[in-house]
Amino acid sequence: MAKKVAIYDTTLRDGTQAENFNLSLEDKLRITLKFDELGIDFVEGGWPGSNPKDVEYFKEIQKYELKHTKVTAFGSTRMFANPAEQDGNLNALLAAKTPGITIFGKTWDIHVSDALRIGLDDNLLIIEESLQYLRPHVQHLFYDAEHFFDGFKANREYALATLDRAIAGGADCLALCETNGGTLPTELAGIIEAVKAHLKAKKSKIEFGIHAHNDSECAVANSLIAVSMGATQVQGTANGFGERCGNANLTSIMPALALKMGYDFTAAANLHRLTEVSRFVSELANLSPNKYQPYVGQSAFAHKGGIHVSAVQRNPLTYEHLEPEKVGNVRRVLISDLSGKSNVLVKAKKFGLDLDSKDPVVSAIVKELKDLENQGFQYEGAEASFELLMRRALGTPKKYFDLHGFRVMSQKTPDGVLQEEATIRLAVGGEEVHTAALGNGPVNALDKSLRKALTRFYPNLKEMELQDYKVRVLASEHGTEARVRVLIESRDQDSHWGTVGVSPDIIEASWQALVDSITYKLMKDEQHRK
Repeated sequence: MAKKVAIYDTTLRDGTQAENFNLSLEDKLRITLKFDELGIDFVEGGWPGSNPKDVEYFKEIQKYELKHTKVTAFGSTRMFANPAEQDGNLNALLAAKTPGITIFGKTWDIHVSDALRIGLDDNLLIIEESLQYLRPHVQHLFYDAEHFFDGFKANREYALATLDRAIAGGADCLALCETNGGTLPTELAGIIEAVKAHLKAKKSKIEFGIHAHNDSECAVANSLIAVSMGATQVQGTANGFGERCGNANLTSIMPALALKMGYDFTAAANLHRLTEVSRFVSELANLSPNKYQPYVGQSAFAHKGGIHVSAVQRNPLTYEHLEPEKVGNVRRVLISDLSGKSNVLVKAKKFGLDLDSKDPVVSAIVKELKDLENQGFQYEGAEASFELLMRRALGTPKKYFDLHGFRVMSQKTPDGVLQEEATIRLAVGGEEVHTAALGNGPVNALDKSLRKALTRFYPNLKEMELQDYKVRVLASEHGTEARVRVLIESRDQDSHWGTVGVSPDIIEASWQALVDSITYKLMKDEQHRK
């Protein structure tokens, strides 16, 4: 029987403490839904007592029916000056109405004296009383023992005493936090053994987990060692995003646990979607995916020339530690046009297109895809654009309008106000239309003018809205001559989709993504009517 472990993701809270990693409310909701599809057991949505966006997130997520994932709210033990029932932080956690709550408390004595500025016994009291107050109101109650390993090394007896009080308070699981990221695997194993011996002596059967940071490049190793020693919960983030050098990388931990160590968890059955989810999170954060990342990186199963390529073509095991398909990745032979065909065929099947691997169209699509990728196009977050690309290669998409030209003007008035106006000339079914619109920025003006021209012919475009707009500069060493990639997220009442455009001109890149977005909407609605 496979050993069980729970996967606890804190991308939406701890991950957002990473430099240049920012998520909107909509991003956080979409990532939660994506994690639910993957089968993540717990998703830490944020700290409801710390900022309005997290408060709004917990309100909005209640409108969704998650299939598996349980959302948790994160916070701290009560302030020493406040009784638990009057503590704003604890009551904000309860107001979030989540199935799970995680609170952290101080383990390291210097944090108690220097950060909280209270006595050591006072800290033990607020740990126990905070958990006792929350216990009757929540299904899952977790305690994060902050700085546990540093605290243990500094004052073993006190660190263990904090765990005892968390147990007395009613915690379901004790997460041993390697907060500073400096503990090496050789140290960690001995400390966990001491914790297990202490719990056994106390006749406690409470479960423990691990929460590691990566400041010594050991977060994944420390997490795997902890699980091998009995940890039943492993905390981390997608792609290892997190403060300073990051958190334990769940996109490396999960395949190691399932495929190499024989552990069972719900997401283990869905690891074929791991690469997709990894890149989805990076795209929403407007960050380039790390191509060298284990398991899910673009280069994780890439082979270049010579003996390696020859050997892999005969037997992939010669230079691959597992089959890339198991984690949703693909093998890439960098000097061959064989790379990419299987991916195209999988997408074709998903889009309902009947393609054979020997069909010349497949080779044409692969060639065009490579040409576009060389220009900077990326389709991980823009599947609608990729589907349109495939349909154009097959000659199947309908042309819903013909562009005759557009112009975007930006001017600054004497009183300092910027005004943008876009004019468009296009034809629908031979009828020419000329429209103009003002907007909040040139892209918004272009979007408004295009919709104004088309809505008379296609009223269902009123249902569609642009949900997100991201710009990434490619090859920034070229300065203002650099190409830009624009990613647009759109939605209607039934679904959402992503489109992409690339050009040295940000207006042209935006136009490409806008046109794909509207074309996809019209095509989707036409297919639905059929």
